[in-house]
Amino acid sequence: MVQVFTIGFTKTTAENFFGRLKESQSRKLIDVRLNNVSQLAGFAKRDDLKFFAKSLCKMDYIHAPNFAPTKPMLDAYKKKKIDWSNYENQYLDLIIKRKVEKLRPADLDGCCLLCSEDTPHFCHRRLLAQYLDQKWGNVEIIHL
Repeated sequence: MVQVFTIGFTKTTAENFFGRLKESQSRKLIDVRLNNVSQLAGFAKRDDLKFFAKSLCKMDYIHAPNFAPTKPMLDAYKKKKIDWSNYENQYLDLIIKRKVEKLRPADLDGCCLLCSEDTPHFCHRRLLAQYLDQKWGNVEIIHL
């Protein structure tokens, strides 16, 4: 059984976010955002996340842009030029082309996929986790 956590940082406090992350006992925070240095990210900017993940949660942080959508895809969705269904299909096509399932399941076991969305319902971190479950089988997905 491979265990994959997911978490978003918007609409929450740093205390709540890092509390959930620490409680999960995840071993690594994998940032699946395209842009991890935006000023709008508050406590979730790359360097801050790396520091807080290590010092508060005893976990490593890595940015994995290979798991992120492309800029044109993300922009089209944010600007409502495409709906969720189209975005979902484009993202799934992208990760299929990138062959993300070629990773060893053990490399993601106990890791937490990070994105900005507060819930997993309309977020690519959920799509990624579900795709890996379809390819690998036996993946327990836990949304924090």
